[in-house]
Amino acid sequence: MSLRNKIGSRTPPDDPSSQSRSTPPVTDSPWGAARVALTAFFAIDGFLFAAWVVRIPDIRSQVSASHSALGLALLCLSIGAVLTMPMVGRLCLRYGSRPVTVGSLALLSLAVLLPAHAHSVTALGGVLLLFGAGYGGANVAMNSAAVDLVAQLRRPVMPSFHAGYSFGGLVGTGVSGLLAGPLSTAWALVLSAALGMTVTLGAGIVLLRSPAAATVAPGRTGRAAEPSDGAGANAGSVRTHIRLLVLLLGLTALCTAYGEGAIADWTTLHLTDDVHASSVVAATGYGAYAFAMAGGRVGGTWLSIRLGQTRLMLLGGLTAAVGMLIAALAPVVPVAICGFVLVGLGLANLFPLAIARAGAAGGPQGVAFASSLGYGGMLIGPVVIGFLADAAGLPLALTTVAVAATVAALLPLSVGRGWQTTGDSRRATDDR
Repeated sequence: MSLRNKIGSRTPPDDPSSQSRSTPPVTDSPWGAARVALTAFFAIDGFLFAAWVVRIPDIRSQVSASHSALGLALLCLSIGAVLTMPMVGRLCLRYGSRPVTVGSLALLSLAVLLPAHAHSVTALGGVLLLFGAGYGGANVAMNSAAVDLVAQLRRPVMPSFHAGYSFGGLVGTGVSGLLAGPLSTAWALVLSAALGMTVTLGAGIVLLRSPAAATVAPGRTGRAAEPSDGAGANAGSVRTHIRLLVLLLGLTALCTAYGEGAIADWTTLHLTDDVHASSVVAATGYGAYAFAMAGGRVGGTWLSIRLGQTRLMLLGGLTAAVGMLIAALAPVVPVAICGFVLVGLGLANLFPLAIARAGAAGGPQGVAFASSLGYGGMLIGPVVIGFLADAAGLPLALTTVAVAATVAALLPLSVGRGWQTTGDSRRATDDR
C-alpha cells in the first residue's frame, strides 16, 4: 500500500470520536459515482492479480523454473512494486491521486499480458518488474484517492474498498480457474487485460468527472500528537513508548504480509504438486482463501467494536496459524482448502488494524514505518518459501507461515499494554 498520502488522520477508521470532529462537508452520497468507480478500481486490481496467480503453475512449466528460481522471479514483482511506490506517491501529490489511479491501472492491465510470453526465468523476472510497477503504483494511487474520499464522505468506508479488492480477486480466481482448461495462458490473460482496460476506461471517466474530494479540515493534519517541550519530564518517555509501539505494530504487519505473500504465490503450486489437485481445483483453493479474507474484512469493523482490536488480532493470528498447519500438512484436497479458509479469516484484519494503530500512535511517520516493514515481509515471503521448498519440500516451507502468524498474534498483547501506557502518559501531559 501507499507509504505516502495514505492516511489523512491519525485517528483509526473505526474510532467513533473521529466522526465528531471538524471534517469536510459531504459533497457526495454514500454510494455516489466516485465511490462506485473507485470500488471498481479496487475490484479490477484484485481481479488482475488473481488472474496472474492462478496461471503461475502453467508459467512455471513454461519457463522450466525450479522452486528457488521461481521465487527469485516472483521477487522481481515485489521489487517493481516497492521501487515504484515512492515515485507514485510524489505523482499523486503533484497531479492528484485520481489521474494517477487511472494511469496505473492501465499499466497494470497491459502488463498482465506479458508473463505468458516469457520463455526463460530471466525474461519472466523482467516482465514481473513491470507488472509489479503497475500493481504497486495502482495500490498507492487507489488508497490515496480512497483516503480523500473517506474525508469527503465523513464515513469510515475504507474497509469497503479493500473488500472490493478481495471480491475482485475471488471473481478473478473463479473465472481464471474455469478458463484454465479450455484456454491457453496467453488467451486467458488477453481476456483479463481487455476487461481491465474496459473497467479502467469506464470507471476512470466517472472518477475524473466526479467532484474532487475536499481537503482535510484544519485540526486534522495527520501529525502525531506528541508532548511539547514544556509538557513535563515524561515527554521523552512518551516518545519512546510511541516508537516502541510503532515498531511492534510494524513487526505485526511484517509477519502478516509474509503470510499473505506466501499464500498468494504458492497456494496453487502446493495444491497441484503436493496434494495432487487439478488446476481448476487448485484455483478453487486460492478462491476459498480470497473469499474468506473478503468476508473477514467486511465484518472487520464490527468485530473490532465487539471484541476490541487487540483481542481480534490475537484470535486472527492464532486462527491463521492453525489453518496454515492444516493447509500445509493435510493429505487430501478438501481438508487443505478448509485450512486456507481459516488462514484467510485469520489474516483478514491483521494488516489493516496494525497500520491503523501505527497511524494513531505515530501519525504518517508511524504509518510509513509500519508499512515499510509490512512490505518487507511481502518481499521476503515468496523467496524464503522458494528456497525452503527446494531444501525441505513445499509443505514444510509453508509451515513458516504458521510461525509468522503466531508471532503476529502475540505481538498485539504487548501493543495493547504499550498503547494503554502511552495513552495514560499523553493524558497526563495534556492535563498539564
